Amino acid sequence: MSNFQLGLVVLGGLVLLGLLVHSAWSARANTPKQAQESSPATAPQSEPVFEETNFGSLELHVHPLRRLHIDPLIDAVAPINLDPLAEEVAGEAALAALPSTRRVGTKPFSIEGFNSDLQEWEAPVAGARYSVFQAGVQLANRTGALNDIEYSEFVVKTQAFADVLGATPEFPEMRHEVARARELDNFASAHDAQLGLNLRAKHASWSPGYVHQMAAQQGFVPGQLPGRMVLPAAQEGAPPVLSLSFDSQAALAEDPAQSAIRELILHLDVPQVDRAEQPFARMCQAAQAMAQSMDGVVTDDNGQPLAPQALEGIAHELQRLYDMLDERDVAAGSALARRLFS
Repeated sequence: MSNFQLGLVVLGGLVLLGLLVHSAWSARANTPKQAQESSPATAPQSEPVFEETNFGSLELHVHPLRRLHIDPLIDAVAPINLDPLAEEVAGEAALAALPSTRRVGTKPFSIEGFNSDLQEWEAPVAGARYSVFQAGVQLANRTGALNDIEYSEFVVKTQAFADVLGATPEFPEMRHEVARARELDNFASAHDAQLGLNLRAKHASWSPGYVHQMAAQQGFVPGQLPGRMVLPAAQEGAPPVLSLSFDSQAALAEDPAQSAIRELILHLDVPQVDRAEQPFARMCQAAQAMAQSMDGVVTDDNGQPLAPQALEGIAHELQRLYDMLDERDVAAGSALARRLFS
């Protein structure tokens, strides 16, 4: 073999080697980043869960959460008085008289009795005795204001309960309550806020396991739904401070390690979370920390990187929102706020 032919063979070998190296590099670059086995395993935890409520595109559940009492601030309230000559009503009788559903239209409906022994209002329970009752229907939530039809259904259900017990309800005037409902709904609509930050991969995509591992380092735990994680609140039973979501199909794939995730969404439901949790600051911190460790970038919904100045502006506006909710006695994270913004 001549030197020329030998040179061609060597050159061909180098080209082939280069193609193999490039192919291997491309395959590696296109393979989603995987969780590191050397990292401590994160123990699965349950997501806090609500009595089932809709939040538009977001569904949160919280459990166990102490039952929320009827409150004239956000409820239409009807006292239910027993016959003056009648004895107190047993909890068993009250339970038997309750309507089968706890909603009228899209609004929560409830009946409470005044426990003679405990001297407090509560949902009827067996073994207790009650001297008076009250029924309530929520004036507004994220589905809108209480309307005439819903108020009429409230009257019918309350009257049916009272009839079984031989009691007499006192209903507030419908026009007045519907007007209150519209005013409350207008306030709630103007002071509602649900914020999201997007985290996008700059280069290599991420596997579900890698996402879980990186999010766990920021305190997130697995949620109840595939492709969802939550940052628990300090108060047991409270809604999560933040949620993190990604493509649920990637989480459900036969081989999740090969599922390519290129975007995560951090979500904050502002009225549901106590401002003392500093949820927005923690949201920004988690997004920026994950972006750095995962080779990603924090963006808005249009894919544009978010500058620190933009985040500072949002933080300032949030403080104003918190103050206005406080002034209305529906502080973010309070029992009333969780009901109103649900």
